Amino acid sequence: MRTLISTAFISLDGVVEGPGGEPGYRNSGWTFKDIEFLPEAFEIKGREQQEAAAMMMGRVSYEAFSAVWPDMADFADYKVMPKYVVSTTLSEGDPVSNWGETTILRSLDDVAALKETDGGPIILHGSATLNQALSDAGLIDRYHLLVFPLLLGAGKRLFSATDKDTQKLKLVEHEAYANGLQKNVFDVIR
Repeated sequence: MRTLISTAFISLDGVVEGPGGEPGYRNSGWTFKDIEFLPEAFEIKGREQQEAAAMMMGRVSYEAFSAVWPDMADFADYKVMPKYVVSTTLSEGDPVSNWGETTILRSLDDVAALKETDGGPIILHGSATLNQALSDAGLIDRYHLLVFPLLLGAGKRLFSATDKDTQKLKLVEHEAYANGLQKNVFDVIR
């Protein structure tokens, strides 16, 4: 069974929207505004590329990332790995041709079936709506969270407000950095 890892930049109040400057969100770019850049705080991002065997995204994140990541040296390891896009609206002809093999999954059942296959970990980037659905369905196995010392108020959240049974997590790695960022890696307890 494959491990599905959700990775996110997240504010202290749970917002994940617009971390890199995406248009349409009033606090867009919050990960690099007024926060000192410390390379050691982002070490986990490079490690994720080395450890992942595949990448998963929702349609909106796929369209944003596929426009820039294929040509970025910082994301070279992602270029060659298989991508899975969970979407009911993306057509088979829509994926870009310069970013490796891309498979469209149409449902959470498709994600569950993918997890049952052989292969290494699948890293889930961006995709707030997809993260919420996968978490609520019990399909996420691990969270890699870089928590920023910010309260953003409104914005898309990593976790839904769905009334559900408690989901227990085990902290397996953590570190605090001089710029206020915190790395928290949690395994989901089943």
